[in-house]
Amino acid sequence: MIRKLQALLQWLFMRVEALFNSAFGDRLNPLYHLGAISFFLFWVVTVSGLYLYAFFETGVADAYGSVEALTHGQWFAGGIMRSAHRYASDAMVLTMLLHLLRHFAFDRYRGFRWFSWLSGVALIWGVYVSGINGYMLPWDRMAQFVIVASFEWIDWLPGFGGTLMRNVIYPSSISDRFFSLLAFMHIGLPLVVLLLMFIHVQRVPKAKTNPPRPIMASLLLTLLALSLLRPALSQGGAADLSVAVAQLEFDWFLLGLFPLFYLWPLGHVWALVAGVTALFVAAPWLPPKFGRGRKGEFHMTLHPSTQPIALRSGETLLEAGLRQGLTLPYECRNGGCGVCMCTVLHGSVDPGIYQHSVLPDALRAQGKALMCCATALSDVDIEVETGEAQQRLPLGEYVAQVDRLERLAPDLMRLTLSLPGGEAIPFKAGQYINILLDDGQRRAFSFANPPQARDHIELHVRQIPGGRFTGQVFTQMKVGDSLRFEGPLGDFTLRESASPILFVAGATGFAPIKSIVEDAFQRGVQRPMVLYWGVRQKQDLYMLDLAQRWQSEHANFRVVPVLSAALPEDAWSGRTGLVHEAMLADFADLTGFEVYVCGSVKMVEAAVPAFIAQGLGDDACFTDAFLPSSLA
Repeated sequence: MIRKLQALLQWLFMRVEALFNSAFGDRLNPLYHLGAISFFLFWVVTVSGLYLYAFFETGVADAYGSVEALTHGQWFAGGIMRSAHRYASDAMVLTMLLHLLRHFAFDRYRGFRWFSWLSGVALIWGVYVSGINGYMLPWDRMAQFVIVASFEWIDWLPGFGGTLMRNVIYPSSISDRFFSLLAFMHIGLPLVVLLLMFIHVQRVPKAKTNPPRPIMASLLLTLLALSLLRPALSQGGAADLSVAVAQLEFDWFLLGLFPLFYLWPLGHVWALVAGVTALFVAAPWLPPKFGRGRKGEFHMTLHPSTQPIALRSGETLLEAGLRQGLTLPYECRNGGCGVCMCTVLHGSVDPGIYQHSVLPDALRAQGKALMCCATALSDVDIEVETGEAQQRLPLGEYVAQVDRLERLAPDLMRLTLSLPGGEAIPFKAGQYINILLDDGQRRAFSFANPPQARDHIELHVRQIPGGRFTGQVFTQMKVGDSLRFEGPLGDFTLRESASPILFVAGATGFAPIKSIVEDAFQRGVQRPMVLYWGVRQKQDLYMLDLAQRWQSEHANFRVVPVLSAALPEDAWSGRTGLVHEAMLADFADLTGFEVYVCGSVKMVEAAVPAFIAQGLGDDACFTDAFLPSSLA
């Protein structure tokens, strides 16, 4: 039953996250930052609460009047603060529950994670109690309802015997001292919540407590909009214990339990709360049995190091590395960005659940895995080439100037950039950069120039219908414009060996291969190289003359262009069909070759298994798959 529920929740989360990735980009997907968003909302609640408390009068006669004066007398500040305080509290409950639900769905609450799970359960109840206590302070009709209902419920417990309800039978029963106690609780309870939050993240290596700035800005703008459009107001006037509360606008986020006080016997409500809490507390130890591995037996070795790292049962490779203080590349920690991709050299792993677009089957066939999702099924040796590349070549953020825009085909632009003051960015042939858009989204483009050409950066940009950045390149961009980017990134680089090389490029997959080939010529590499370049029509071979010049000038290089949908006007007499099939027709046995494939995910997924079936070694195939996006 639990497995079926988890499978359903996994299906839902993965599809919603994929939708959000398309809309916001994986780095700004709010579902990847639920814990950090909860932290941020706590600070919003705290700051707004301190402002409200500065104007709040704790006396019975003054509480309601001070809140009304704050709400209406200074609506531009106090009214907005009150509304933001309420909506941020509701949002914090929602994000915490989603955070808990996601960890349950992906079975990340058992084994060594029990401590974080239990502290998280305590946190949720702490937030609920703090929020309910907050509704008691304005001393309006809602406060009256919450206090009376809460005291009735607590009074059911043995040992109280109605002692609490005696305090709310008559208006004279409520004293200033009582209000001071409520106000003290509303300060003390959030402090306990803050302590629990600090404890909660101690077992999570490098836990983030701040979401990306665009998410923070979006949350603040949303809270401001809600505060202006639907301000939080007192309900029904001041509290009057001589009259029962008949009608209220309800807060289902924080007060969802209260209707049950009047629908069920109070003992049944206590049984429900106690039962659900006990179930959550016991969840890490309930069947089905946790983990597929054997506890404490497996180790991970991160090449080129030879020092093994002990793996805890159910621990992902990324968690183990971060726990040991290793500098590893990662971003979303949820299988949505692909930054933490590694190569499993020896051993086996359970790849976990991830977005298929960042780890296609073709890459899985090469032994690739995402460290944030993969768990060991044996002792494993892994290589994190992106992380090593980042250690050798520091990742930086740059501002470049557009030097040249040259249309090489109707839908292909060569974009040439330069850095100010003749600055050069160190990179390896085959790597790429991320163009940074104003809202933090990224667009990846490979270096098309070799590292020796340090005075400029060459990018090949294909126009995508409706594309945000590519549309700007083709319609608005001009020489002199500025672009922000980060890099270098990627591990699609030429390995050092004596094996002959086969390149397979699809469309603009020619760009990184151009960088690799020109770098190889500059360094005097004499290994045989054959480039198979596949496109649809002849016009898409936008730099064929350059590749043919390489062929005439270098005896170890040959180019084979392939058209998949040649037009009659192309008058094409060369190779046709799928580019990888053309290569397979020429090389019946790929044993001893190295193959470098760059193109669409669909091309890579079709090509790599076919290459391996024809004798190519698993460790001799290197790919750079372009992820299709309508937002490029």
